[in-house]
Amino acid sequence: MRLLVSSDVIADILNLFSMIDMKPPISRAKMMSVTKSAIKAIKLYKHVVQIVEKFIKKCKPELKVPGLYVVDSIVRQSRHQFGVDKDVFGPRFLKNFTDTFQNLYRCPEDDKSKIVRVLNLWQKNGVFDMDIIQPLLDMSSGSFVPAPALEGKERKKK
Repeated sequence: MRLLVSSDVIADILNLFSMIDMKPPISRAKMMSVTKSAIKAIKLYKHVVQIVEKFIKKCKPELKVPGLYVVDSIVRQSRHQFGVDKDVFGPRFLKNFTDTFQNLYRCPEDDKSKIVRVLNLWQKNGVFDMDIIQPLLDMSSGSFVPAPALEGKERKKK
């Protein structure tokens, strides 16, 4: 099977890596551009997620939080546009959440509160279950114990 996705979409997603050399803050327009490209490339969602995770792993510490904002934007837009049941990005990001958040917490100390804020918003809005979010919150205080709940569970809206 051959996927028909324009090279422009792939170029836009790979454009995320151009953020590696940028100085914060990352513009809202840049974030929206990456999100829009990710949604367009839904057939390549595994690659999109891998690229975002790799960005978070390799970027400078001060770009870790903007990387999380990209994850948040993609997941929220996907859930909004396709519905919770057809969202492919959330479950895919969950597969490596522990590693991704370990990389995210390598940010400057004062940025950690921004990560906690995103996690609290995810909890409040029912994006992920508390048994997924709690271990990630625990990481911020350095008391992380991996939970079996991090293995591919996503909350379904009722």
